Amino acid sequence: MTDTRRLIVLGLFVAVAGVLHAVEAWLPLPVPVPGVKLGLANIVSLVVIELYGWRQALAVAVARVVLGSLLSGALLGPSFALGLSGAAASTLAMAYAHARWRPALSLVGVSVLGAAVHNLAQIAVAALLVASAAIFWYLPYLALFALPTGLATGLTAAYFLARLPRAGG
Repeated sequence: MTDTRRLIVLGLFVAVAGVLHAVEAWLPLPVPVPGVKLGLANIVSLVVIELYGWRQALAVAVARVVLGSLLSGALLGPSFALGLSGAAASTLAMAYAHARWRPALSLVGVSVLGAAVHNLAQIAVAALLVASAAIFWYLPYLALFALPTGLATGLTAAYFLARLPRAGG
């Protein structure tokens, strides 16, 4: 794949992830627990980790948070800081797990790990923003949802990758 083609494909991944990020922010919460989201844009991070590696996945994750925050009008606000920290930490954790523990750990397992790390990073940044560690009481509630949301995004990414036409194939 040429560098130009790779750049175009990664730009398309940023666009898809940015739209998913913004659309998810507009959707009502699936459960009455603030901060719980499906993490739809994480599907794109998983696909990019699988196809291109951690550096490109991190670049796509950061770019999609910036794009999604621009689209939702939340650039550089508290939700931007929470989104950026969660996206960066979860992408790095998923990339590490993917590089170290695949194929023993499935893509779904990598996704569940990423969802848990995403919640942990967001709580840590929230604690910094409110200058209180007391907010960590909320982490177990968010962690409960890391399993189903990680399963959903991991299964979706695996489904997409299984049906993706491969170059030269």
